[in-house]
Amino acid sequence: MNNVETWRALLSERGTDEVVTKALVRDVELPGGAGTMALITLDNGFDHTKPSTFGPHGLFALNGALSEIAARTDLVAVGVTGKPFVFAVGADLKAAAAVTSREEALAIGALGHHVFRRLGELPIPSFALVNGAAMGGGLEVALHCTYRTISSGVPAVALPECFLGLVPGWGGTQLLPRLIGPAAALKLIIENPLSQNRMIKGAQAFELGVADAIFEPADFLEESLRWAARVVKGEVAPERASHDGDDWDKAVADARFLVDMKLRGASPAPYRALDLVTLARTASRDEGFAAEDEALADLLMGDELRAGLYAFDLVQRRAKRPAGAPDASLARKVTKVGVVGAGLMASQMALLFARRLEVPVVLTDLDQSRLDKGVANVHAEVDKLLAKGRVSGDQANRLKALVTGSLTKDAFADADFVIEAVFEDMAVKKKVFAEVEAVVPAECTLATNTSSLSLTEMGAELRHPERLVGFHFFNPVAVMPLLEIVKGAATDDATLATAFAVGRSLKKSAVLVKDAPAFVVNRLLLRYMGEVVAAVDEGTPLETAEHALDDLGLPMTPYALLQLVGPAVGLHVAETLHAAFPERFGVSANMAKLVASGKPGVYAPDFTLDPEAVALFAGGGSPSTSEEVRRRVLEALAEEIRIMLDEGVVAAAQDIDLCVILGAGWPFHLGGITPFLDRSGIARPRFLEPGVASVPA
Repeated sequence: MNNVETWRALLSERGTDEVVTKALVRDVELPGGAGTMALITLDNGFDHTKPSTFGPHGLFALNGALSEIAARTDLVAVGVTGKPFVFAVGADLKAAAAVTSREEALAIGALGHHVFRRLGELPIPSFALVNGAAMGGGLEVALHCTYRTISSGVPAVALPECFLGLVPGWGGTQLLPRLIGPAAALKLIIENPLSQNRMIKGAQAFELGVADAIFEPADFLEESLRWAARVVKGEVAPERASHDGDDWDKAVADARFLVDMKLRGASPAPYRALDLVTLARTASRDEGFAAEDEALADLLMGDELRAGLYAFDLVQRRAKRPAGAPDASLARKVTKVGVVGAGLMASQMALLFARRLEVPVVLTDLDQSRLDKGVANVHAEVDKLLAKGRVSGDQANRLKALVTGSLTKDAFADADFVIEAVFEDMAVKKKVFAEVEAVVPAECTLATNTSSLSLTEMGAELRHPERLVGFHFFNPVAVMPLLEIVKGAATDDATLATAFAVGRSLKKSAVLVKDAPAFVVNRLLLRYMGEVVAAVDEGTPLETAEHALDDLGLPMTPYALLQLVGPAVGLHVAETLHAAFPERFGVSANMAKLVASGKPGVYAPDFTLDPEAVALFAGGGSPSTSEEVRRRVLEALAEEIRIMLDEGVVAAAQDIDLCVILGAGWPFHLGGITPFLDRSGIARPRFLEPGVASVPA
């Protein structure tokens, strides 16, 4: 048997539930008498909400189409495009997760290479007409073509594999660096995936040199065919820069530094990708593609992929269908928003509401200078968006006009949604809501951004506590995707439905949580930090405890996180949790000393340890090893999660995983925190039923 037949025999039983992307071929006469192009449309038969992917059967379909095209002698070109709004978005992840042997994994890599490279090795030129989202293997299809056009309306171009625990395994690590240079390629292969899976748009892809020409969406296909005809006739010859003289070593070293900073060696995929990009400088196609096959096979058989797929499924599916959310039809319309306070958090929220809801937003404060500063902060952020091209001049002017300030809460008289962002003190918040309730309409939703206080207690003295809801953002508000929506004892369904509707409009992933101290993310973070601080108080060297969990690749060490939120805030929340759960949450006397000292944390401005701050934690005669601290923290987290689930703080373990991924930066390569604790043997009994996490136990 030839290779394709061997792969077919090996993979034919795999992905039997695969949604097959077909390669539909039609002849197109190129303008100006340039000749006939065989145009392949990649289409899985569904609309854009179910993008085209490549499983084994889809690859066999494309290979068959290319075989028919290769046998023809009447063609001058071959083109590849996608169904409306989607070019292709890569490998079928379900099929990838179903792989059970390294032989199958190698076959998937080799089959993809065999099929895609045919596009660039035909005797006639090939054109990728990128009309929509092109990610992973979809972008690699385009890279194998001789030429590429792209629509200015394309919303997403990316190689997200490292985000999931894989590498671009069908040519991406070899072709892209040669096309646009190693530094730019590593931004797409490494930096963007590790930065919350950032995508670029069509115009950015063109600027980087990924595409040779860019056209508007309205007549994209027609203009692309016209451009292809000119290329075929020799009227246009796209220039390609040589990157042989680029400093490949520096580009790879810079990317490696970034990976080390973010992951500290915790996930193998980005490091394999770095090695492959390094190889691309000197390797032949055969050598480079064979190395990709080997890397892909290793990673497909590893735990990180299945963990990443579980996390990806949570973010893509569960986050869009929040457990326990009321019927959306109960939501009240929001035409004006009020924000109590004018500090940094308040101004961030005001801009987000104005930008996403496009309704008037009014800030209130008792001090004119603070109020002016808050509104000015919003305007300054709008100016930054304008400078970056994120908004137009007209949009910037509208946003600035939407956000105003007032010294009195009478400005809320016609507001439909009012949220407070004042000091984290129960008495202060109660006073604020009493004042707000006196002036707002009867159906106005009252929201608190509290991070730890009891919603039920906060609303106990209100005339209508049923319209009070927790609406807990994470800092920075514009960036962090999680929104904890808190149901108090009296919160009614209409209020909850309104909160979820507003959250969706703000493009946040909302999770319904019970009114319990510190809710989900802060409760777990404080338990984590509390155990580390306690170990230091007992005599463990601060640096030992600080780095005990580095192997997990968490985005921040505990004392760095403490410095970000501020020691005073950390101490205050610790005191709140100690009052609720004194047996599990302590209050560190040394932390109180740090707050009293006025120091911002244990790190100096250059991010070296501040000896004076570290000295405040000296003492204790029971030091622990790094491994002992690590196990102590993980056991504490497992205990706290078990208690939270027993208390019904969230509907299921998956919601805790979603909160920690989106609100605390828990790495995708670990999956959620609960399957990680299951796999590590820390959690007994298991948090998730076998098979739920799609992660090996």
